[in-house]
Amino acid sequence: MISSRRGNFTFNGIAPEAGLKAALQKGRAGVIGELSASGLKGRGGAGFPTGVKWNLAAAAKSDVKYVVCNADEGEPGTFKDRVILSDFAPLVFEGMTIGGWAIGAKKGVLYLRGEYIYLRPHLEKVLAERRKQNLLGTKILGKDGFDFDIGIRMGSGAYVCGEETALIESLEGHRGEPRNRPPFPVDTGFQNKPTIVNNVETLTWAACILSKGAAWFKKIGTDKSAGLKLYSVSGDCTRPGVYEFPLGITVAKLLGEVGGENAKAVQVGGASGRCVPASEFARTLAFEDVPTGGSIIVFGPQRDMLRVARNFMDFFVEESCGQCTPCREGNVKLLEGLELLEEGRCSMRYLRELCALGETMAVASKCGLGQSSPTAFLSIVQHFQDELMGRMHGR
Repeated sequence: MISSRRGNFTFNGIAPEAGLKAALQKGRAGVIGELSASGLKGRGGAGFPTGVKWNLAAAAKSDVKYVVCNADEGEPGTFKDRVILSDFAPLVFEGMTIGGWAIGAKKGVLYLRGEYIYLRPHLEKVLAERRKQNLLGTKILGKDGFDFDIGIRMGSGAYVCGEETALIESLEGHRGEPRNRPPFPVDTGFQNKPTIVNNVETLTWAACILSKGAAWFKKIGTDKSAGLKLYSVSGDCTRPGVYEFPLGITVAKLLGEVGGENAKAVQVGGASGRCVPASEFARTLAFEDVPTGGSIIVFGPQRDMLRVARNFMDFFVEESCGQCTPCREGNVKLLEGLELLEEGRCSMRYLRELCALGETMAVASKCGLGQSSPTAFLSIVQHFQDELMGRMHGR
């Protein structure tokens, strides 16, 4: 358990290129088997098993394949990938290279959030150094037939491009809109070729697992949520920062570590995540209970939860790509309902209708943006209904 980015992250204890060297010794099937045995799931929030994704791409029939690192860290309240890219970029690129070896790809792309453009010179320098050390390019580490290189492409600040198919559309020079699935990127991804898209933290842990072994990772966390996780902690706490904890930690224990013991609620997973009230702080941060891509926003006793909900819905109205009706229209209606609540003009009947609309959006929207945008609204209404309806009584 690490207290902050100034602490000694597990990443600090990983020997340079140990994971890549181990990957070459194990062979392609051995790498995928090691990741599958570790139980590593995607650290961007979706939680898809990494070994399964890599195995599907490896089995796809194509002479051209791609590895894409999703560094479009656009979820409000999330900043741990920025720390990884700043302090552990070689480990990220090592993870991408291992992925290239495992699936038979020769090209990798790091899709960097537009607001992180200041990191690009540093990342380009790291890539240039790795080419000099024969860690990228042709015949990597003397391995015949292992050719792999990485380029950097910039995003333009679109939240929806955090979704992997919208990201691929953006990479191809198109408007960042989600694709219909199937087909999936592991079959038909970038340039219609098999592609694995993994988030920054996932690739970093992949390199660590190849270095230290699947058993090391598997014994940490829970049966269904193996390993360690980085959390971006902000809001009403005395010690905000980036923290490393095992999956399965309770919300209460995390708050004790960050100085947020008096919180009345915690937003887990950013704007698209769930609002957990104080009565549920015994719940665990794990895929089987309260999953998160890493954002933890602490709300103290003084916070107006109606203003919190409106802030989130303002964000989603702005960021919806507008492609599908449930998301395009539904977010606007939810925001209008919150405005009525602020004015004391929203009846309980209409609030119930808004909640039904949010539930419909969650199942009818095309991509994860519309499917998750009502989550904060619904959880805040569920747990803080008296506070929200207080405007009506006061009026």
